[in-house]
Amino acid sequence: MASDPCSLSATELLALYRAKRLSPVEATQAVLERIEALNPVLNAFCHVDASFALECARQSEARWMKGEPKGLLDGVPTSIKDLLLTRGWPTLRGSRTIDPKGPWNDDAPAVARLREHGAVLVGKTTTPEFGWKGVCDNPLTGITRNPWNPAKTPGGSSGGSAAAVASGMGPLTIGTDGGGSIRIPCAFSGLFGIKPTFGRVPAWPLSPFGTVAHVGPMTRTVTDSALMMNVLTQPDARDWLQLPPDGRDYRVGLDDGVRGLRIAYSANLGYANVDPEIAAIVKKAALRFAELGAIVEEKDPGFENAGEIFAKHWFPGAALLLSTIPKEKHALIDPGLVDTARQGSEFSAMELLAAAQLRGQLGLKMQLFHEQYDLLLTPTLPLAAFEAGREVADVLKEKRWTDWSPFSYPFNLTQQPAASVPCGLTKDGLPVGLHIVGARYADALVLRAARAFESLMPSASPDLSKLKN
Repeated sequence: MASDPCSLSATELLALYRAKRLSPVEATQAVLERIEALNPVLNAFCHVDASFALECARQSEARWMKGEPKGLLDGVPTSIKDLLLTRGWPTLRGSRTIDPKGPWNDDAPAVARLREHGAVLVGKTTTPEFGWKGVCDNPLTGITRNPWNPAKTPGGSSGGSAAAVASGMGPLTIGTDGGGSIRIPCAFSGLFGIKPTFGRVPAWPLSPFGTVAHVGPMTRTVTDSALMMNVLTQPDARDWLQLPPDGRDYRVGLDDGVRGLRIAYSANLGYANVDPEIAAIVKKAALRFAELGAIVEEKDPGFENAGEIFAKHWFPGAALLLSTIPKEKHALIDPGLVDTARQGSEFSAMELLAAAQLRGQLGLKMQLFHEQYDLLLTPTLPLAAFEAGREVADVLKEKRWTDWSPFSYPFNLTQQPAASVPCGLTKDGLPVGLHIVGARYADALVLRAARAFESLMPSASPDLSKLKN
């Protein structure tokens, strides 16, 4: 048995449970001790239920001792982003406007599937208020920090989830991604995460930000995310936009490699400004796919900056959100979210309809692009993690978080599967992410490509000994 269960992947934990060399109770106790030690520094969790987690772990232990595990994740410590409803726990969404008394009687589809498969739920992870931005601070719980350097942001909006998994507070977590909110924190925090094809993972209630918002796994290994996809993609009648179940085991073929695939590499999508150090690391990573037998060609996908199209989908969602909150509570809300909602409310109906048309054209362009190329590689982000507690890295050049995340949100508009896989460290020791984008419904291919790259890339972890309470 490994001396530190917190360092193990879910796949490794399950193998040890099966061999009766480790108990879910031991693993859960180790995770809870890690949370107690590091959460005061990182602020990854906004709610922890140790007694509930330990009781679930004891029940899991009993099942494993009988050789009768409940499901694919039985006994694995798992966290839930605090945008997803969780029965019995408050879902406050980082906002002082929500009454913590509830009632809290429902599980979101992803949470329900985790329970059905025996996952040990340990708590809820932090998010910016209602998940509105690509960093992780809010008026309710404050600033969440990056395990690689607590002065830096872990990214967002699934920032608490990223900080938790990167620091060993459980190997599995669920994030949401409406413009990069899985991929941004995975890139900043050295994790793997995938935004599946829209509708592949059922969601309920649907996001106020509309059909750009996805739900997906965040893990330390690609194999763990494939395992989670088997659970999260199971159907739920409450999501009327869900895709028909594909019945796929995402672990099958995961190690088949990329030989013969046609892969496009775009350094900047034709318009983005990328830090030279990030650009060099990502280019080196992209070219390694040729070593794996793929045909790699430098090629931009051929669309212009989609920032304005995205703004006309995201910002009105913020306006809709605030319209549901009594005006007397607006003073309690993050001023950046209030300003984003104000901008969203100023778009006319004709502008929104035009943006929807342009979104369709972008989706068509990418569908045609993927007739020529199986995958597209880009940087996940053009910069490394910056100072925690700020929305932007450079206030002189950037107004909103969308100004420094040009690679992520276009593929929310197109609803394609897209993942971030760690591909190196900067000279300052901060993680860099490689972005892998597939055609719609090609989730398994994205996972397979990420696994092939992961097999070449030595894993790296933050030095947690530097994190002192």
